[in-house]
Parts: sequence; structure tokens; C-alpha cells
Amino acid sequence: MDGMQRKIGRRKSLAQRLSENKKVQAAATIILPLLLGILIFALWQGQILQAMFHTDTFTLPVPTKIAALMHDNIGKVLVNTRDTVVVALIGLIAGSLLGYGAAILASMFPNLGKGGLSIVGAFASIPVVALAPVMNNWTRSVSSTASTRSTVAKILVVMLIAAADMGLNAYRGLTELKPFAKDLMATYAAPKRMVFLKLQLPNSVPYIFTALKVSVPASIMTAIVSEYFAEYITGVGRQIRENIVLAQYATAWVYITAACIIGLVAYVILMLVQSLVMRRYH
Repeated sequence: MDGMQRKIGRRKSLAQRLSENKKVQAAATIILPLLLGILIFALWQGQILQAMFHTDTFTLPVPTKIAALMHDNIGKVLVNTRDTVVVALIGLIAGSLLGYGAAILASMFPNLGKGGLSIVGAFASIPVVALAPVMNNWTRSVSSTASTRSTVAKILVVMLIAAADMGLNAYRGLTELKPFAKDLMATYAAPKRMVFLKLQLPNSVPYIFTALKVSVPASIMTAIVSEYFAEYITGVGRQIRENIVLAQYATAWVYITAACIIGLVAYVILMLVQSLVMRRYH
């Protein structure tokens, strides 16, 4: 009888069982952010946020007005969004490849590689507001067309930021190997190419996605900020700046919303790619 009472006393509460249920946890990751978004939308639309921040609907327009403006100017918004996405995507791909190549060289030549990666990592600490104007001056002789010069300058800025993130993380994935795995490959007298393909590359895959989780949003933000200083007036970032200067705050919020959508879509795509690739390698 006492044993049964102790068992009953040890039974978990409903809240504990729900908190440990995986299906409930998975649903909570969707429901809770959704509820938070609905709450913020309601406060914003009801002009409660404006009262909290001591502002007005001219500076902080309600969401329905922003959505209406986006609908009325959807063609121009899509063109500027495309220009920003192209710069961010090309810079991200080029920078990631450059950073991974630098990580491979650093793993092959450790004495020189660590110093080289330190230099690459230093680029990640350079503010974009300082790097973008410098790139604009460096690329003035690239083309006689302002749009081409501006695009090249923005891509270079994004590329340097992405290369730094990828290089540092990929180097860890290429070098932090399990000792018995390296010994096994040495026992089989495997050539360096086979060691890279069968051991180092699969081991670096999680580190690649760790780098991309940082560099994907960083590339988008870098592209947007670099557009502030670009010679050619195009892109989401430049439209935000131009409309704020002209006191067209509602239109500026349209492009801020477009920037948020770009970031959300890029993150979802990255998570889908990660789930597919990790099934293959891990």
C-alpha cells in the first residue's frame, strides 16, 4: 500500500507531461511565435505601439497602410528586391567558396594557414559603413557604366564578409577530426584526395551550415547597408534611405518589410537545404 502511494506521489503533473511531449514541443515552436506576431500586429494596428513609443502614424504607419502601399507599388518593390537578392546571393556564393578554399589551404599548410585565416577573419570585424565606400572607390575603373560598377562594389563587400564566416568555421570542420578516423585512413594508406572526400568533407558539413546560418542574414544585411553608399540608386537599402531623406516614412516601411521578407525566405530555404544535406552526410 505504501509503495502504491509513493508511485502515485511520483506521477508527473499534466504540465510536466506536456512539456516533455515532443509533439507538443514541435507545435509550441510554431504556435508561440505565431501568437507573438498576432499580438504585435494587434498592438501596431490599434496604434498602441505608437503610444508606447511616443510617435505617430506618420512615422510608424499601421500595417494595413504599409500593405496597401506595397500592393500599389509592387512592380518597383520587386525590381529593387531582385537587385538586393542578386547582390546578396552572388556575394554569398563567391564568399563561401573563397572561404572554404582558404580553409582547405589552411588545413593543408597549418603553419601558414592559421595566420592566413586570422587575416581573413579580420575582415569580419570591419564595419560595412567603412568598407562599402572604399570598395566604391576601388571599383570606379571596372566599367564605364554606373550600375555595373555599383553592383561589383556591393558584391565584393558581401563576398568578404561571407568568406570570413565560412573560412573560420570550415577550418574547424576540416581539422577537428576523430583521432581513430585519421589513424584508420593512415592504416589504409589512403591518399590525401580520398581523406578529404571520405573524412574531412563529411565532417565539415555541419560547420558549413553553422557558417551559413551566420553569413546568410549577414550577407543580406551587408547588401542592404552597402546600397546606402552605392553609386547607382537601386536596391531595398537605397530605397529605404532615399524615402527617409524625403520623409516618405510609409514607403520606407514598405522596403523595410521587403527586407524582412527576404531574410525570412532565405532562412527557410537554408533550413530546408540543411535538412536534406544532413540526411545525406549525417
